[in-house]
Amino acid sequence: MKIYVDADASPVKDVVVSIAENEDLSVVLVKSFNHFSHDEEKGHVETIYVDTGADSADYRIMKMARKDDIIITQDYGLASLGLGKGCIVLHHKGFRYTNDNIDRLLQTRHVSAKARRSGYKTKGPKPFTGEDQRKFEYLLKKTISEMKKEGVSDDQS
Repeated sequence: MKIYVDADASPVKDVVVSIAENEDLSVVLVKSFNHFSHDEEKGHVETIYVDTGADSADYRIMKMARKDDIIITQDYGLASLGLGKGCIVLHHKGFRYTNDNIDRLLQTRHVSAKARRSGYKTKGPKPFTGEDQRKFEYLLKKTISEMKKEGVSDDQS
């Protein structure tokens, strides 16, 4: 089991790295070259940089991820692809994407995009709060614990 983070705009990168370190799991941060940094990552963290194209990080994550890996993203399209591959997909606001909720989320995204193209203004996402972070931390810890009980480990290289 590895944790992949769609990391360009993720407000939970540090939380993921900290929890993964405590759980002895590998983390892969996927970022565009626009977010390049010379900062050194911890030993269990790998940073992969991709082109700045709209879906470059998504494609790279999907190329690397395997069944039972964890993907952290706010992108519903990537979430849908991850679910199709058998991954566990979490949103940084503290909810898990499922086959039961992904169609509704994608439909909402489509309707909002259609409205914007027609000239309507739509609301953006609500700001990330401390409560959101606590919900995410709890969800990630719970997810890892459940997967370890099921015998899923970090044995993929």
